[in-house]
Amino acid sequence: MVVRRRPLLRAAVVGGGAYAAGKRRAERSASEDEQQAYQDQRISALEEQRGSQQAEQPSAGTAGGSAAIGDQLKQLSDLHAQGMLSDEEFAAAKAKLLGG
Repeated sequence: MVVRRRPLLRAAVVGGGAYAAGKRRAERSASEDEQQAYQDQRISALEEQRGSQQAEQPSAGTAGGSAAIGDQLKQLSDLHAQGMLSDEEFAAAKAKLLGG
């Protein structure tokens, strides 16, 4: 009596291949989920940091704060006049200082 084993062998190979592919897909998905969670955590930390900085700004923006801005503008213009700041750097720093 001759027993044909090819159908069983074929099923084992196909099943093993499908298992390996599914496992690889699950690992890749888990890795992507970890990366997404890490990015979400970093974004949340940056948002909290920015929120705390914005909360501190209004207290510094009193009448004394406008004098400090004037002093900082003077320092920037002095650095620009001395050639330590390029036109682009001066414009960017001035816009940042004036909140624009």
